[in-house]
Amino acid sequence: MKNAIKNLAILALLIIGSTQAMAQDLPNDNYEQKFKLGIGATVGYPFEEPYNLNVGGDVRLQYDLSKSYSLTATTGFNNLFISGDNNDLGYIPAKLGFKAFVLKDQFYLMGEVGGAFAVTNDYNDKSLLLSPSIGYATKYIDISVRYEYLPDFPALRNNNADNGLSQIALRLAYGFDL
Repeated sequence: MKNAIKNLAILALLIIGSTQAMAQDLPNDNYEQKFKLGIGATVGYPFEEPYNLNVGGDVRLQYDLSKSYSLTATTGFNNLFISGDNNDLGYIPAKLGFKAFVLKDQFYLMGEVGGAFAVTNDYNDKSLLLSPSIGYATKYIDISVRYEYLPDFPALRNNNADNGLSQIALRLAYGFDL
């Protein structure tokens, strides 16, 4: 009987001790979830012809789930410049994403998915838009490099008409808490 009481007491102490130890190890226990807004400018290099350059701007709403994880919604306007008269392709991206800070709460990886809707020069195209990125963010500044793939936009490969535009872009943004 004494051994059973002693074993129960030891088990209770171990459970209480491990519960308190785990509670102290939770890093974001009191993190205040909040919204942020970022306004950015983008310059991109398209890999397919006939596009020469992509210039655009965007607005990103970010909801911080914790200190390390955020949900994002991004829209704006991008213009793909094409040599010639009035051939540029302007489009509006609409993306949802997930951002994970991986190093010192400043370096992050992000993935976005959404759609791109052509709005200039009689283009009636729309496309799926896939966009992984890597970046660095402080309280106010966000610098990132992203790859974008638009599988349904027209492109030329080896002088043959094809669909699928890919590009790499640099984004510089100013962000603030809402």
